[in-house]
Amino acid sequence: MKIELFVPCFVDQLFPDTAFNTIKLLEKAGCQVTYNANQTCCGQPAFNAGFWDDAKAVGSKFLNDFDQDSIIVTPSASCTGMVKNYYNDLFTNTMVHNKCRSIQSNIYELSEFLVNILQYDYFGAELDGRAVYHDSCSALRECHIKDEPRQLLSKVLGLELIELKGNDVCCGFGGSFAVKFDAIASAMAEQKVNNAIDAGADYIISTDASCLFHLQGYIDKHNLPLKTYHIADVLANGWGNV
Repeated sequence: MKIELFVPCFVDQLFPDTAFNTIKLLEKAGCQVTYNANQTCCGQPAFNAGFWDDAKAVGSKFLNDFDQDSIIVTPSASCTGMVKNYYNDLFTNTMVHNKCRSIQSNIYELSEFLVNILQYDYFGAELDGRAVYHDSCSALRECHIKDEPRQLLSKVLGLELIELKGNDVCCGFGGSFAVKFDAIASAMAEQKVNNAIDAGADYIISTDASCLFHLQGYIDKHNLPLKTYHIADVLANGWGNV
């Protein structure tokens, strides 16, 4: 299957290994991956901050950077949710209405694509320890992704997946929310991290690098015995030369 890869700006700038691991996973699952190096952002930061004209300009570029008939896969439920749901607010009844609808129906977050479209859930990955999975707000509420990441992680050799108390509660990142309301955001991260520690976890795993970035910042600040992992990095561990 031929797919186009969308690498979110957050991953591109801060976690490039996650992008490379995404390619390794897709290729191991039998996909031919293409990447348009001109791609940038989906427009979510501007949209969430209320700058809809700027978001529309960035979103228009996104629509031009991808073929409307191609399957698009991205290691981010947040960006997937932006395109699938909020592009309606930007492009409904515009000149690109039909192209937007096609791309909205063809974009997938990595775990849902692997499990639901390719029906591929075993990569021979290995990671020793106990982990909790964090349901990002975007994955759970905007993309309705819940079982797919857990199914993939259940096949990782040596990894014990345990349920996280309050796993459907926001971690506190929320983009600009963490900047504008840093005290609240930090308290939410504290609760999430403490729940993971109480569960006896060694790792917190998620589909969204932004959530993990926020949580890892709290972990590092307080020198806590936890490590965050993007699910793509876990699934490539042990065979993908992470």
